[in-house]
Amino acid sequence: MNGVTKMLLNLIIIGALSGAVLSGVFTAADPMIKANKEQELREAVFYVLPEARDFVKVEKTVGQEKLVVYKGINENGEPVGMAFKADGNGFQANIGLMVGLDLDYLKLKGIEVLDQLETPGLGDRIRDESFKDQFKGLEVKPRIEYIKFRKPEKPNQIQAITGATISSEAVIKNINRAVEKVVANFPREEMMKVVDGHRPAQAVEGQDAAR
Repeated sequence: MNGVTKMLLNLIIIGALSGAVLSGVFTAADPMIKANKEQELREAVFYVLPEARDFVKVEKTVGQEKLVVYKGINENGEPVGMAFKADGNGFQANIGLMVGLDLDYLKLKGIEVLDQLETPGLGDRIRDESFKDQFKGLEVKPRIEYIKFRKPEKPNQIQAITGATISSEAVIKNINRAVEKVVANFPREEMMKVVDGHRPAQAVEGQDAAR
């Protein structure tokens, strides 16, 4: 066996061992990562629906898209609002949001940022409480808008972050798009029904959630 062949063989063996080690690490860490993501999601639901004591996960498939709504409920199983994710492109990468909507489908109850890679000190200020607080009680009809360099003048407006208009606009576009899908595919009459004998975070299909 010449030197080159021996070196290639060693590299192959090292690569295989490294791959096996990385695979083992990923397999061991994957359940923990999923558990942390699930906990983060639950906390976000309760953040945007502060009156909720529990929630029921409602899923529907529309075309090729799977839509998910978390119906927040109180201790009696009565609905207090709807929470749902609103993902979409930001300035740098995807911006993932959790959005809370009131029972009348007219106003937001709050938003929480789940994922973002916006510019530090500028776009990443979408995580600041001062920015997120603008969405509490914000009207969604007509669609949410933003204005720059001055305070909002209408109940459906927020003030964009100075120097981060693109990130601010992305948040609004994501929310408007998600709200429209929820309103169109999860009728208020269906979602308003009391959940009797509910099970925490139970995944159900369509109207089964409202029984």
